[in-house]
Amino acid sequence: MIDLHSHILPGLCDGSQNLETSLAMARMAVADGTTHLACTPHIYPGLYNNNQPGIASAIDSLQIELNQQGIPLTLVMGADVHMVPEVMRGLKDGMIPTLNQSRYFLLEPSHHVPVSGFIDQIENFLNADYVPVITHPERLRWLGDKYEEFLLAARMGAWLQITAGAITGHFGRTARQFSERLLLDGYVHIIASDAHGTDRRPPILSAGIQAAIQLLGDETEVMRMVQERPKAILDNASPDTVSLPPALALSAGHELAASHFHKNPTVNKKNWFNRLFG
Repeated sequence: MIDLHSHILPGLCDGSQNLETSLAMARMAVADGTTHLACTPHIYPGLYNNNQPGIASAIDSLQIELNQQGIPLTLVMGADVHMVPEVMRGLKDGMIPTLNQSRYFLLEPSHHVPVSGFIDQIENFLNADYVPVITHPERLRWLGDKYEEFLLAARMGAWLQITAGAITGHFGRTARQFSERLLLDGYVHIIASDAHGTDRRPPILSAGIQAAIQLLGDETEVMRMVQERPKAILDNASPDTVSLPPALALSAGHELAASHFHKNPTVNKKNWFNRLFG
C-alpha cells in the first residue's frame, strides 16, 4: 500500500518529535503493509515554516536511517499545505513541494472556519495545472454547511483524501459519519493515515480499509484508494488516465461505475440515510 499523508519526519511539526519515534512509526507502517510513505509535514506560515529544501534534507536523513536499520520503507516528498493565499506562489517558486515532484499536492483547508473563496482557489490551482488533494474533509468542522462545495471541487478536478482512522471512528462520531457519507456518495479518491506518532495517530491503513470495504461492499474500489491512485500520483499520471471514484466516473459516463452503483445494494442513498440518521 501507499500512504500519501504522514507526519513522520522528526521535529518539523506536531508529528514525530524524535528519530526513535520516526523509526517506530516506519516499522508499524511496514508491518501494516505500507511500502511507500509520503513525508508531509505541515506548511503553515507563522506556525510551521517548512519548505522544500528543509523537507528534502530531513527525508534524506531519515531514509538513510531506515536503510541502515533494514526497514523496507520508501519515503517520498510532500507537505500538508495549509490553504492560504501564498500557496500558489510557493508552488511556482519551488518552496512548497508537491507529492514526489508531481502535479499533485496535499491541500489542508482550515479546520474551524470556512475558507473564503474556496472554489475560486481550487479553480486557480487547476488552471495552473496543479491537482490539489484536499486533506481530511470529513474532519473539518464546517463540512456540514459546505458539503456540496467539496463535491463541486471534486467534480472540477480536485481530489479528496479521507483519514483511515476517521472511518473506524477514531476521530469521533461526526468524522466517521462524514467519511461514510463521502465514501457512499462515491467521491473519495484516497485513504491515508495522517499519522502523527505511534500511539494516538499511528501509520495504520488496514483497519480503515477493512471498514471501508465493509461499508461499500467493493474491495476493488477501496484498494484503488491506497494502491492505484496513490501510485498514479507518484508517477505524475494525468488525472484523465486514472480510474475515478464512482460518482465522478458516473458523471463521465463510465459504465463500470454505473454497474457498481446499480448492482451493489449497499451503495444506496436510502440505506446511507438510515445508516447515519436512522
